[in-house]
Amino acid sequence: TFNAITSSAGFATLDLSTGTVFSHILTEDTEYVFTNPPVSGTAYGFTLKITQDSTARAITWPAEVDWAAATAPTLSVGSGEIDVFTIFTLDAGTTYYGFTSGQAMG
Repeated sequence: TFNAITSSAGFATLDLSTGTVFSHILTEDTEYVFTNPPVSGTAYGFTLKITQDSTARAITWPAEVDWAAATAPTLSVGSGEIDVFTIFTLDAGTTYYGFTSGQAMG
């Protein structure tokens, strides 16, 4: 299921019980919050498509997201550029594994 999310006061919530593909058009610097992952032992993954605003915006990932080399990816900064990320958990969100699927796609 696909869900378009928005941010408010610098936060955007991805309710993981509502789908597996999310999109977000940045309108402000945003901190992501992941809620309602499935129970431990149930694999769950999702894709997040982020579209950059006409002004370059920054994002903050939840501390539970583990990126390669412990380094979160740098977002594309061009107006309308699209970055896509794939994230999964096996332990009810204690740890999420994040991967860059594509950058500067738009």
